[in-house]
Amino acid sequence: MKKVILLCFLFVGVATVSNAQLGDLTKQATAAAASAGFDVNKIAGDVMGKLTPSLGLTAAQNPKVLGAVTDFLGKKSSILPLLASNPTKYASQFSGLFGGLQSKLGGILNPSQLTQFLSLKPKTNNASNPLSNLFF
Repeated sequence: MKKVILLCFLFVGVATVSNAQLGDLTKQATAAAASAGFDVNKIAGDVMGKLTPSLGLTAAQNPKVLGAVTDFLGKKSSILPLLASNPTKYASQFSGLFGGLQSKLGGILNPSQLTQFLSLKPKTNNASNPLSNLFF
């Protein structure tokens, strides 16, 4: 019995330390991306400036969509270095991230809004269009 309790405490301790270290890595990646010109909060604000009127977001949907977009952009910032060093790996990881964003938005938006969101994808990756940060 003592061994089981000890193992439980050990497991909780390891999980806590691992989570704390991952949190630091996320903050470091976000800070590095911001210093490289990828300011997650600014881009998220710009994206929401386009999405809110285009999708007709309600007051209840707006903060949820902002949270999903900010989370996505934060994760994207951590894989941006791969774009130059390993484009294939970037594309693979980006695809997974975008799938996660789409899934989160599917729980927030109604079906017609989700369809409208997907139709907003720019034809090319254009730095002047904030929505390019979501689709490329």
